[in-house]
Amino acid sequence: MTEALYNPADGYYARPAGQVGRGGDFFTSVSVGPLFGRLLADHIAAWHAQAGSPGRWRIVEAGANDGSLALDILARLDELGCAGYEYVVAEPLPHLAAALQLRSGRIRVIGSTEDLLDDPQPGYVLGNEVLDALPFRVIESDGVAWHELGVGVEGDGFAWVDTGTAEAALVEGLPQRPAGYRTEVRDNYGSFMAEMRRGMSHGRMLWLDYGFDRADYYHESRTTGTLRTYSKHRAGEDPLVNPGEQDITAHVDFTAVAEAAAALGGEVLRYQRQGLFLTELARPWLLSLEGRMDVAKELRAFQMLTHPGQLGAKFQVMELGFGETAGRLS
Repeated sequence: MTEALYNPADGYYARPAGQVGRGGDFFTSVSVGPLFGRLLADHIAAWHAQAGSPGRWRIVEAGANDGSLALDILARLDELGCAGYEYVVAEPLPHLAAALQLRSGRIRVIGSTEDLLDDPQPGYVLGNEVLDALPFRVIESDGVAWHELGVGVEGDGFAWVDTGTAEAALVEGLPQRPAGYRTEVRDNYGSFMAEMRRGMSHGRMLWLDYGFDRADYYHESRTTGTLRTYSKHRAGEDPLVNPGEQDITAHVDFTAVAEAAAALGGEVLRYQRQGLFLTELARPWLLSLEGRMDVAKELRAFQMLTHPGQLGAKFQVMELGFGETAGRLS
């Protein structure tokens, strides 16, 4: 999965940006328009104020794609008069990094969050549909134990191969399931967040993604897991076909994310559906629209982001606090 998605020459995300949106392979909250970024900017600005308005602070975005969300957030922060911050995007793929830097000189693009370790600052880290793109392991039950599946060559293509009993640490805490039950598991949430945590003196992380808590993720009825591929807005289930030409994803185990954060000294400050989260953020904005007749487009965008039948129930929001000030900030 790492090679299929992130190989610098042939990986899916190594292609020129364009995977996201109506003309791409999948649709995200950013695709709806600038309202999503504006509401997130309001939330970040509120955190900054609650944290005592530090003079130097940093926003770090993971998985920025073409930079649209960054630009929406920056525009709103300008309106709010926020100052003293730098906006950093971590992008290891060289051509995407170059494109981001060209799009806006206000975005500092780095190849790795290791670049932040020498200058820890109060920080706010965010990622929209990033955790679901972290490489995962595929496991299958034989009724007694979990086996890990790898990829082998079969004819001119690839096929799943049973590589033996899965490592105990990988499947620790997972329930026993009937033979043939197949699912996914990630053991990299902690390593993914660790460098970003070390790059902040204190602050928060905000992850918006589709996923479940562990009990729901590994429910006995979910016999084929959540692995999906996407190409031209069509979902599939075989990641071994046309590697590098389609997105590969699986839902997020938010229980595992919370556990990984706790191991880094963090705590869960919120875990809720995107619809509720954005509705809370939008309350002042919605009140300001009262009596106006020119806001139909904005209200349609808000409905798409928050309605249970649209994106509001599809995505979950987990906000994590790190450092001595995290627990007392609302």
